[in-house]
Amino acid sequence: MLRLLTLLTTVLVLSGCAGLTRNPVPLADGPRATIPGMLDVRAWATSPSEAMERDFALSFKQEKPGTFVRRADGRIVYPQLALSGGGPNGAFGAGFLQGWSESGQRPVFKIVTGVSTGAMIAPFAFLGSAYDDRIKHFYTTTATQDIFSMPRSMLLQVLRGEAVADSAPLAALIANDLDMALLERIAAAHAEGRRLYIGTVDLDAQRFVVWNMGLIAQVGTPQALQLFRDVVLASASVPLAVQPVFFEVDVDGRRYDEMHVDGAVGLRVFYNGGLFRTSVVRKREVAEQTYEDVYIIHNGQLSAQAEHTDRTLRAIGLRTLRALSLGATSGDLFRIYLQTGAEDAGFHWVTMPDGVEVRGDELFDPAKMRQLFSLGYEMARKGPRWETQPPAFERVMGNVR
Repeated sequence: MLRLLTLLTTVLVLSGCAGLTRNPVPLADGPRATIPGMLDVRAWATSPSEAMERDFALSFKQEKPGTFVRRADGRIVYPQLALSGGGPNGAFGAGFLQGWSESGQRPVFKIVTGVSTGAMIAPFAFLGSAYDDRIKHFYTTTATQDIFSMPRSMLLQVLRGEAVADSAPLAALIANDLDMALLERIAAAHAEGRRLYIGTVDLDAQRFVVWNMGLIAQVGTPQALQLFRDVVLASASVPLAVQPVFFEVDVDGRRYDEMHVDGAVGLRVFYNGGLFRTSVVRKREVAEQTYEDVYIIHNGQLSAQAEHTDRTLRAIGLRTLRALSLGATSGDLFRIYLQTGAEDAGFHWVTMPDGVEVRGDELFDPAKMRQLFSLGYEMARKGPRWETQPPAFERVMGNVR
């Protein structure tokens, strides 16, 4: 990743070089492109989706009695979990989930959403505490070479390729963990009224895309399994660092390709992408009073860390990326806070505390990731303590007033 930053200038200078061939969707037809044989499995964020809303409405009819608890006031509570990006810092979220399970306070989630490293965790978090050890194994044993491989000639790769490194090792890990048996369990959970959404970014359209993973799982074919794996891989594919993931799509019977990258490019964490109003659907479909609790696990730190920046491409690049990440994550938390307020939903979030060193000897450093896992585990084991307002909320709102 550090080499990537060093080579960015070269990439920009040589940007006129010919790229690899592809067959992109005509720009005007982007909104009509569908996955062959799976018409309603995804939608563009911020554009209300009738298909996604119908599927969410159906989820209330599918629920098994007793799946979701009641509050003291008699209202049925629908918990939702949103998992952020954060690369190897996903070890914090993995540990937090296991500690939350052992506290006895972790609920069954109506909805789970994830982007980037959160997309890697989301399918297992969706299936429940029985899969905590699977998440732990990935985030405490995986090293950088297990995620991507570097080319022999970096310069040739930059000149001829579409990324600095190859994500084939990560694709192999995903294929090993996300097998047909797991797909069947996700399909069964979907059939019982629960929903799993993962986000990617369509680079051509520059739109955040929300994928209905349970609906994909219900198709149950080898093609559906591969699509499921590809969505998770795409959501974790950092552009320039590793190659994009291409999806074959259909427009009026003609086949094209879409180029998708890391979901965190669009949103660091997301609620439902603005596809439908959860409160409206709940009131329409459930005769009883309901309530929604949204829990957000941020795999990273949100406080600014003042330090002098060296006059090097590497140092300037790293500090710039961190500043962009802080701003984007804070903005997403404020957005979700406003959404939950409009939806009569609770807002809860947690992040890694200040002062914790997150850098290891390599990008994915198992020793450092085990420390982050333990940190998350201990923060949740005795019962999580949640923030209920966005970062610096009082200070920001005080300035507004």
